[in-house]
Amino acid sequence: MKSNMILDIYGKRKLFFIIPAVIAVAALIVALIAGLEVDIEFKGGTLINYSYKGDLDTAALKTAAEGFGYGSVNVTTGSSLNSDTNNVTLSYASNEGLTADVLNEMSAKLMEQFKDNELTRLSSQDVNPTSGMKFFAKCLVAVLFSFILLVIYIAFRFKKIGGLSAGVFALIALIHDIIIVFASFIFFRLPIDANFMAVILTILGYSINNTIVTYDRIRENRTLYGKKIGLVELMNTSVTQTMTRSINTTITTAFAALAICVVAWLCGVTSIISFAFPLLIGLVAGFYSSVFMSGSMWVMWRLHRDKTATVKK
Repeated sequence: MKSNMILDIYGKRKLFFIIPAVIAVAALIVALIAGLEVDIEFKGGTLINYSYKGDLDTAALKTAAEGFGYGSVNVTTGSSLNSDTNNVTLSYASNEGLTADVLNEMSAKLMEQFKDNELTRLSSQDVNPTSGMKFFAKCLVAVLFSFILLVIYIAFRFKKIGGLSAGVFALIALIHDIIIVFASFIFFRLPIDANFMAVILTILGYSINNTIVTYDRIRENRTLYGKKIGLVELMNTSVTQTMTRSINTTITTAFAALAICVVAWLCGVTSIISFAFPLLIGLVAGFYSSVFMSGSMWVMWRLHRDKTATVKK
């Protein structure tokens, strides 16, 4: 590969580090000002399921439901596969839930107001936040356990290029991806729910794959060129050589996620959008961290270590 075709990833590392830092700070500010949207499974409350026909004005339904004075309401819609009847769910977040009398009165008024849609109450249930928090805790354990295994795996596989440090910086790249996904939930006011953890666990696999491909090429080029090229050129060359593969892999998966978003939006299935859209953001973040961050961090550490060793001598 000709030198003029090699991308100077390391030379622009400060820019690549600043961009996600700005996004993270902006997300923090938005979270402090506007708060977090947390799903009912983590706050507790009541779920009320209705069936309806035709085109339902969900904004009007939300306004009507909140007009009863029992707090904010999250409205999600879905479709029935075996009929032309659709489903809509109202989520009331509260510590004690809604009483049977309140539910009956509320449903009667809503069904009267939306009688053209043949709104019919199907079921209702109280949600205990304890179960949601237990689920969240188990997912965190799974994420931490995967982090440990990934660092150990990379440390052994890439011993020739300083395996432990490579594993640590791959882990930092994964944390970057989680932060960006979390930021997408904040910016687009998506509720933190089970989909959040599903997206995180999915992104970990895609992101680490791109990072391992980059490290693998660095190891191959180190064996091929030896000490003929420095660490900076080694990393820039390796990343450039794997760029096309990383782009193609990301685009293929991202298009699938985008297609799901479009279909879910057209069909009004908001519960799927809260998974597919953050997944799309996470795929882009995983590509970014693998290509523009992990290799540069590894080179910075190696140069710092070599400089420290020289000074001590």
